[in-house]
Amino acid sequence: MDRQAIQERYGIVGSSDAIRNVIDRARMVARTDITVLVQGESGVGKELIAEILHELSSRRHEPRIIVNCGAIPEGLIESELFGAEKGAYTGAVEKRSGYFEDADGGTIFLDEIGEMPQQAQVRLLRVLESGQFSRVGSSQQRKADVRVIAATNKDLAKEVEAGRFREDLYYRLSTVVISIPPLRERTEDILPIFDTYMHRFAQKYDTSRKQLTDDARELLQRYHWPGNVRELRNVAEQVVVLMRGDSVSAADLRPHLRGPDVSRERSLMPVPRRDSGDKQTDGASEFREREMIYRALWEIRVEMRELKEEVKKMSATPGSVAIPRKLAEQHDFSSERGDYVIIESAGEGDGNSYYEDAAYEIEQEGNGTSEDEPVETAPADLSRKALSSPEHIDSPRPASEEREEDEPLMTLEEAERNLIKRALQRFDGNRRQTAKALGISERTLYRKLKDIEEQ
Repeated sequence: MDRQAIQERYGIVGSSDAIRNVIDRARMVARTDITVLVQGESGVGKELIAEILHELSSRRHEPRIIVNCGAIPEGLIESELFGAEKGAYTGAVEKRSGYFEDADGGTIFLDEIGEMPQQAQVRLLRVLESGQFSRVGSSQQRKADVRVIAATNKDLAKEVEAGRFREDLYYRLSTVVISIPPLRERTEDILPIFDTYMHRFAQKYDTSRKQLTDDARELLQRYHWPGNVRELRNVAEQVVVLMRGDSVSAADLRPHLRGPDVSRERSLMPVPRRDSGDKQTDGASEFREREMIYRALWEIRVEMRELKEEVKKMSATPGSVAIPRKLAEQHDFSSERGDYVIIESAGEGDGNSYYEDAAYEIEQEGNGTSEDEPVETAPADLSRKALSSPEHIDSPRPASEEREEDEPLMTLEEAERNLIKRALQRFDGNRRQTAKALGISERTLYRKLKDIEEQ
């Protein structure tokens, strides 16, 4: 059976190189009795690959037993896998066979193998090596001809390093490893899969076929999909059942995307793609590292942007300003609101010059200034001095005064000082608006005002 026939038979949608490699690898090992370890995040379809491995093998007419190792209590997993004799433990009122006996001649699929207790791992290793086992409470050796397919969403190599998984069992299980990439790493498959599920559910629930707008399609491709295909399937079903119109926009989809931090769109960032020419070994590791760094930088950027917006909102009340608790701990402030501290004005002038400087220091942290690189800030009342102290800034020439032909031109430094003064006057000493009007950053404006003060 070729790849296309397998995709049609088992409903696997996608044309990416990643999913093609998975299917081709499954086809190559399906006809053998080799042990296979299927790796991938939750929701990528590990059980479906295990089904393909069984159905394409010579054991397809024999039993296929599915065991979720994470759902069986630690004290019962050995008796569930290998059976138990009557009286072997409290509640064992009769002898019973285990999953390995039931799967004799067929395939046993051990899902969530990383959750298996270590004592059971010892017995499983013996079965894999010799095919022999004994029931709990019995010394009689039994034998079963079973092919083992295991699956996990954990990195078993790291579990081995942490001492939670036996190294010898890991090597025995990982004779052949099939790694299923997450949906976010094969974005070209997202829209075809989503359209397929919408069509299926439209037929199932006898509803009209929905059409995605361009922004909705873009949103689906940008979303992180922490639940992978399982989550995508659920979203498609909700769209078909809950949406009344025939057109689905990004605004309609967003409430149904319930991954971590989706409300802050941290999961909606674009994911860098791996070039098709990258190597599958070292290239894959390097790609994952780049992706992690890229995401971390993006999250820091989003957090600082939200912090500045929150400070602006909370300091909009006349006579008060909001600063984060970390900075407020350096001062004696008591009025708190969540993770911010509200500090009241002194009641003199606008009352916020000192606190505006504190807020400005926070903003500099958001602009990428580290603790090792101190921010140069002007004194709190420098803008007032710039407005009221003629000895520091030259007064502008009246517009009506006619210049003499032999009058010397102002230097660039003098012109700059005059321009800064006029801008401060226009915006009543507001340095943020002044910097914006002059096309410079607030930090640059503070530095220039400090230089003027020292002259």
